[in-house]
Amino acid sequence: MKGLYCRAAVSEAEAKFIIQETTLPAVLDSHQVRVQVKACGLSPLDLKLLDDLGIQRDLIPVGREVAGVIQQVGSKVSFFQPDDEVVGILPLDSPSSGLCDTIDVDEHHLVHKPEKLSWVCAAGALRDGVCAYTALHTHARMAAGHTLLVLDGASSFGLMCIQLACYHGVKVLTTSHTPQQTSFLEQLRPSVGVQDPLVVRVIPVYDSSSDLLSVVSEETGGLGVDIVIDSGVCLHEEEPEEMKLLPHKHDIISVLGVGGHWVTSHQDLQLDPPDSRLLYLKSASVSFLNADIWTASSAQQGRYLHILKDIVEKMSAGVLRPQPEEAVPLYEGTVAMEMVQRRQKRKAVVQL
Repeated sequence: MKGLYCRAAVSEAEAKFIIQETTLPAVLDSHQVRVQVKACGLSPLDLKLLDDLGIQRDLIPVGREVAGVIQQVGSKVSFFQPDDEVVGILPLDSPSSGLCDTIDVDEHHLVHKPEKLSWVCAAGALRDGVCAYTALHTHARMAAGHTLLVLDGASSFGLMCIQLACYHGVKVLTTSHTPQQTSFLEQLRPSVGVQDPLVVRVIPVYDSSSDLLSVVSEETGGLGVDIVIDSGVCLHEEEPEEMKLLPHKHDIISVLGVGGHWVTSHQDLQLDPPDSRLLYLKSASVSFLNADIWTASSAQQGRYLHILKDIVEKMSAGVLRPQPEEAVPLYEGTVAMEMVQRRQKRKAVVQL
């Protein structure tokens, strides 16, 4: 049996991905299940996070978002039976690559997959769903009537945030980076006479005539938004060209209302004293969104499993409608992962 692994390099962009032979133990641990993998989602590896957590290996398993069918269960497994369809995210220290035909995983990292939900959709959207749920519920304490600004709403993560917020009665503003993204996001806006809370304004940040602060002020009556979820932050004026469409940190703080929450994915965010002062004046907060925090610790495992279950049920019911990912065959998995790691592609799903 073969799996996809990463040979760590000096930088994440230089990481090498190789196919490696692997074997499974003859006997399962008491709480493990053996899963035949049907689809596996590929996301960029955070090698620095693995190093910070002391997870050091010559070969790092690749592919952690998996969906498949249980073939065998351990002696103390209570949640699952053979032939159950499951979906889950492998822990950071998992020795198994999700791009294997069969893997062993602890039962507490899996939930049942609804019958209506496809393998590819389950594996491809689960991570973004967990991130959106964590950002809106765990960090921002989202509630009906709040106003939310989602930056880069056309991304898979941004779209999940928009749909989850709309389901809970939140007023949503979002930004777009291209005319195509603007057209896509405009389709999420309500028709005339429709009262359901959807995207009320799409802000094209690629258009110099569109100013984020003035548009947000207009839509909120000058009060600012309750929640901002970013997809990166421009820290300095002299940023590379690809960072130009990202908002400056001071602009994000400026659009926050009193008591607002800023949820950021920027792990190297630095706030200057004037920025901290403005946050203090607004009694606002900043939270860091670590996509892997749930699998890095078992302290809230029950809550994590509830989140996974709720996400797949909402996807099955059509509440969450992720952008469809075109699945690639297993023999293209290495190339697909290289593109994802270099940020040439946001996401990839391999169908086994």
